[in-house]
Amino acid sequence: MDVSLTLIAIMAVLFACGVYAMMERSLTRVLIGFLLLGNATNLLLLIVMGVPGAAPFHGETGAVSDPLPQALTLTAIVITFAVSAFLLALIYRSWQLGQADTVEDDPGDIAVRERTDAEEELFDDESTPEEEGATTDFVGVSTAPITVLHMRDHPAIHDDAPVDRATWAPERPEPGPAPEPSVEGPLERDEEERP
Repeated sequence: MDVSLTLIAIMAVLFACGVYAMMERSLTRVLIGFLLLGNATNLLLLIVMGVPGAAPFHGETGAVSDPLPQALTLTAIVITFAVSAFLLALIYRSWQLGQADTVEDDPGDIAVRERTDAEEELFDDESTPEEEGATTDFVGVSTAPITVLHMRDHPAIHDDAPVDRATWAPERPEPGPAPEPSVEGPLERDEEERP
């Protein structure tokens, strides 16, 4: 595979400048850095493609170019466009709200950064021994099988769960035996197959 050293150098410079620009606090510079990274990625995929050849059609003889890097390049272009549009919307909204596009530290971030090691250990040791040995999130709650309310026509379902009723809702009559199915066909077959 014959790779141009110029393309590799340009790709490396684009990656370095893109990462450097993304480390800034200005959202405009972050956008520029992201665009540089997207173009560097496209160049990387162009380098990976190797020597150009004929279009990869069925039955083509001779040197054929690899279609996978071409598809990945198209995907990278679309993703770069979408994220750039999102960043532009963020920059516009930030400029509307504060007349600046810089990202400032939150008071919560500053408080986390100023914590000492003793405070960090205190936050880590908040769990109790009960919670450490538990295998579920529902600590201290007895688990039971799920019951379906108002289904007394089936003998395997227990309807003893408490029910919250609104004061304005009409009372339901006590459930009696299951009504006989009025439709002939599959329902009757299901009734006969039940144990």
